[in-house]
Parts: sequence; structure tokens; C-alpha cells
Amino acid sequence: MKQNVRNKVPAPVTHGGVPAVRINAEAQLRRSVLSTLLWENQYYENGQTIAQRIKELASQVDPVKVAALAVEAREVQKLRHVPLLLAAALAPRGGALVGDTIARVIQRADELAEFLAIYWGMQEAPKGKGSLRPSPLSKQVKRGLAQAFIKFDGYQLAKYNRDEAIKLRDVLFLTHAKPKDEAQAQLWKQLVDGTLASADTWEVALSAGKDKATEWTRLLSEGKLGYLALLRNLRGMEQAGVSKALVEQAILARKGADKVLPFRFIAAAK
Repeated sequence: MKQNVRNKVPAPVTHGGVPAVRINAEAQLRRSVLSTLLWENQYYENGQTIAQRIKELASQVDPVKVAALAVEAREVQKLRHVPLLLAAALAPRGGALVGDTIARVIQRADELAEFLAIYWGMQEAPKGKGSLRPSPLSKQVKRGLAQAFIKFDGYQLAKYNRDEAIKLRDVLFLTHAKPKDEAQAQLWKQLVDGTLASADTWEVALSAGKDKATEWTRLLSEGKLGYLALLRNLRGMEQAGVSKALVEQAILARKGADKVLPFRFIAAAK
């Protein structure tokens, strides 16, 4: 029997068994990134499988293109977690591109700690050990996080200063970020000392036990209610007796609406 024969590559098929067109790693990465809310299960795949595929594909694609995709996912598609995953996957490639990408895709204060959770979670635990001790951060990861940290004011830091596994002050200690001025230095000292005043958010206002209609009205009038919070609490404001005209004014003003994904509007309408 003849042995010198050409190897046959199996024809690609979808998860549903339907014939598919073979595409390169970059196209696969783009499709996976822009069609997922990270770690959310889809019909044929679970969230962990999708995340693992994104990490593997990111290592096969030109780092400049990976960085560009991370920025597009964050700034154009308004996705939050998958850009952090791409930035973390980019980190081992090294270079200034890593720090620049991290600094750009982190746009909310809680994403500082979330990035570290993803970054450390991507590293394999030592054989025979059930957990991974966080490894030292690379120079570019530190630089990117430090640059991102400077962007946030007192309200943003207070809002996301949560008692979680990785705290904002942990990020500050690890990166050795330098404040841009004395006011920011004092703000960071309060963060480290645990004396940072609570942010004037709707959660804080309502948990204080004050009149709901009064607090909703104040937050709307002062422009302190984010657009997503506005959509999520439409029914509560209606039940509390908040002025319909004031609520409509806030909806039409669309302050921050560009960062809200379409399905949020559908959920609010139900």
C-alpha cells in the first residue's frame, strides 16, 4: 500500500455540525471577542471555554492587532471584561504596547483590581498546589496600572473601594503609582488609611433610610445618577412618586448612554 500520500485535513464544521469556512487566528479572535460577554455561557459553549479560546488565539496573533482589538472592544463595543482579558494575554509579549493598552482599556476604577484578578487567574498554579500565590507584576503591567490609577477622582475611587480579594489600595501598593499633584496624593492617603468618604451614590443614599422620592429627585437634579442606574431603577422611581417629567428629562439627556449596551434598554422596558 502506498505510504507517501497527502494528509487530509478534516473539513471545518460548526459546533452544530454544519460545514464552516476555515478562517485564520486573527479572524477567529475577532469573532470570539466581539460576540461574547466574557464568561457568559452561550448555546454551544460555556463561558470558560470561550475565555480559554480567546487567550490561546491572542497568543497567536500580532500583538499590535491584539491591542487594537482590546481598545475597539472597550471603546467602540463598550465591553468591559474581555478587553481586560486581552490586555492580560498581551502582557507576556512585553514592550510599551502592554502598558499603553492596559492604561487605555481600564476606564472604571474597579477594573484596576479586576484586571489583576484576570491576570493572576491566567497563570497556572504550581504542580501539586491548589492555589496560586500572586506573582510579581512585570514592569509594563505596573506602568499601565499606574497610568490608569491617575485617571480616577475621589468619587470614582470611593464608589469602587470595595472589600474584595484585591482592593484598590493593593493595586496602589503593587504599582507604586505617582500622584499627579498634592490633592491626589492626599486622596490616595485617605484610600490607604481607610478614611475615604463614601461616594454619593444611589445605593448609599437609599440605604440611609431617607425618603426615596426625595433622594431620587436630588440625585437626578444634581446629575449624580448614571444612565445605567437610571434604567435599572425606573420602576422604583415610579413607585416612589418621582416626577415623571424629571425622569424623562434625564432619559433624554442621555448622559453616559453611549456606554450602555442595547440589552439594558430592553430590560428596562419590561
